Amino acid sequence: MLFVCLSCSVGAAMSSEPQNIPSWQRCPQGSGLESLAALLSSVEETPDPIPTTIKGTIPTWIKGSFLRNGPGKFEFGEESYTHWFDGMALMHRFHIQEGNVTYSSRFLRSDSYVSNSEKNRIVVSEFGTLAMPDPCKNIFARFFSRFQVPKATDNANVNFVKYKGDYYVSTETNFMRRVDPRSLETKEKVDWSQYIAVNSATAHPHYGRDGSTYNMGNSYGRSGFFYHILRVPPRDEPADATADSPDLSGARIVCSIRAPESRKPSYYHSFAMSENYVVFIEQPIKMDLLKFMLYKIQGKSFHRIMSWQPQYGTVFHLVNRHTGEESDVKYRAAAMFTLHQINAFEENGFLVMDMCCGDNGEIIGDFTLENLRRGSGDIDKFYNSLCRNLPRRYVLPLNVDRQAPLDENLVTLHHCKATAKMIKPGEVYMTHEELHDAELLQYGGLEFPQINYEEYNGRPYRFFYSCGFGHVFADSLLKMDVHTKELKVWRHPGLYPSEPVFVASPNAAEEDDGVVLSVIVTPRKEKSTFLLVLDAKTFTELGRAEVPVDIPCGTHGVFSNTC
Repeated sequence: MLFVCLSCSVGAAMSSEPQNIPSWQRCPQGSGLESLAALLSSVEETPDPIPTTIKGTIPTWIKGSFLRNGPGKFEFGEESYTHWFDGMALMHRFHIQEGNVTYSSRFLRSDSYVSNSEKNRIVVSEFGTLAMPDPCKNIFARFFSRFQVPKATDNANVNFVKYKGDYYVSTETNFMRRVDPRSLETKEKVDWSQYIAVNSATAHPHYGRDGSTYNMGNSYGRSGFFYHILRVPPRDEPADATADSPDLSGARIVCSIRAPESRKPSYYHSFAMSENYVVFIEQPIKMDLLKFMLYKIQGKSFHRIMSWQPQYGTVFHLVNRHTGEESDVKYRAAAMFTLHQINAFEENGFLVMDMCCGDNGEIIGDFTLENLRRGSGDIDKFYNSLCRNLPRRYVLPLNVDRQAPLDENLVTLHHCKATAKMIKPGEVYMTHEELHDAELLQYGGLEFPQINYEEYNGRPYRFFYSCGFGHVFADSLLKMDVHTKELKVWRHPGLYPSEPVFVASPNAAEEDDGVVLSVIVTPRKEKSTFLLVLDAKTFTELGRAEVPVDIPCGTHGVFSNTC
C-alpha cells in the first residue's frame, strides 16, 4: 500500500536511525495513557437500521455499505474469554446514500455462538480460551473429554471476504460463514475442506482483475506440513449468477510449499500478490504441532503453541500465480514479524514488496483481555513492552544470475536502498529499506495499511493509509506518500480510529481522488461512536455520522457499492 522506483524514494527522506535498533526503541515511550477497558466490553446488537446524526457533509456520491467485523461479546454466563481474538463476531453495517447514513449490527450466528448461548457458558474453545469440560458430565466423561481433538471454531470475527460475488465472514480456521451484506443475517457454514484439501484459509485473500480470488491455506499429514496457495475462479456467468448458495466450486491449489520442519511450521496471517506473482512470507513465528495435539490435555489454549524463534530468520517464497511454479531461488532475510502487507508490484525485473514489519513476533499472545483492560499507569507498562511495526520495503530480483559475484548487490533500481546479495548459488540474502522518515516514529509506528486496492493492488502506487499506534489500539489515522515520505495525520485526544478504507470517487483521475472511511470510538463517553469521512487527498474531515450506540474495537472491513 510507488510508482517507478522513485517509488523506492529519495535517500534524504529516509530515516537516519540505525536499522539495528529495535523499532519499539525508536518510537516514544507511552506515559499517562488512558484505560481502554470501555472499548473492550460486550455490547448489544442493533439488527434494525437506525438513523445517525450527520455533522459536516457526507458526499452524496458515496453509495453503498461500509461493512466491519470484530469481537463484540466476551462472556457467557459467569465465564469470560481470555483473549481479545476470542470474542464473538459482531458484524456492522453503515449504509450510506444521498448524504445520509444508517447503522445496524448483528452477532454472527455461528455454531460457537449458538452453542455457548444455549449452555450459557463457553463450550467451544477459541484462540486464547480453552473450553472446560461440561460440569454436568460424570468424572470419567470429563476426564476423557480432554483427550478429544478440539474442533475448529467457526467464530469468524476477523474480516469480510468475497468469493464469486458472495460475501463471507472469515477467521483463520477451515470454516467461513456466508452472510447477507444487507441484513447481516447469517447463512450457510462453509467448510474449505469440502472443496479443497486444506485445513484452513486466511481472512486476507487477494482479488484478481478477472474476478478470481487467491488465498493461502495449509495441510498436515504423513507426508509433512504444506503451505498452499489457493485460487477460486470467478463466478460462471450466467450459469450460477442467481444461485443463492455458497459456491467454491473450481477451487484449486496453485502451489504447495513444504515446510522445512513438519512439526514446526510458521504462522502466517496474510501474503503478498503482484500481477504475476504470489509471495509467501515464512516468518519465525513457529507453531509446535506436538503441543497442538497435547494442549487440551495440558489445559492450555491454542495461542500457547506459538513462539517467536528468530534463529530461523525469514524466507520469501516466490510463486508464479499463473503457472504455480515456485522459484528455485531462496530469498532470505533477517528475522521479522508481519501481519499485513501494503502492496507488491513488478518493475524492470524486480518484485518490490512493502509490508508493515516488527522485530519481535511475541505480540500475538500478549493481547489478552487482562492486558488490554489495564488501568491508567499499568497500561503504560504493557504498551511499552510491545513491538511497534513500521513500513519496510524488500526488493526481490526476479532473474538471478547464478554466476554473479557473491555479495554483489543485485538491486539496480535507481534510488532503492534495499539490497539483495547472493550468498551462495541459488540463495539470496535481502536487507530492507525503511519506508518512512523519522516523523512517523512519533506516532508509534503503523498498522492496518490500505491502498486504492481496486486500481493499484499489484501495481506501482504512491499512497497508503493506515492507523498510527501511539496507544495499544490505534489513536491516529495516517496517509503516507511513498515517493516523498510526506505524512498527513488525523489525530484527536481520546478518539481511537479503526482501519481506514479508501473509496474512490466516480470517474477518479488520480490515485487519491476519493474518501477514507473509519469508525471512531472513545472510552470517555458512552454512545459516542461515529463514522468519519476524510477527503483522501487533503486528509481533512468532510463529515461524520454519529451513532447512538456503543461499538467495541473491531478488526477489518470493506466497502461495497453493491449492497
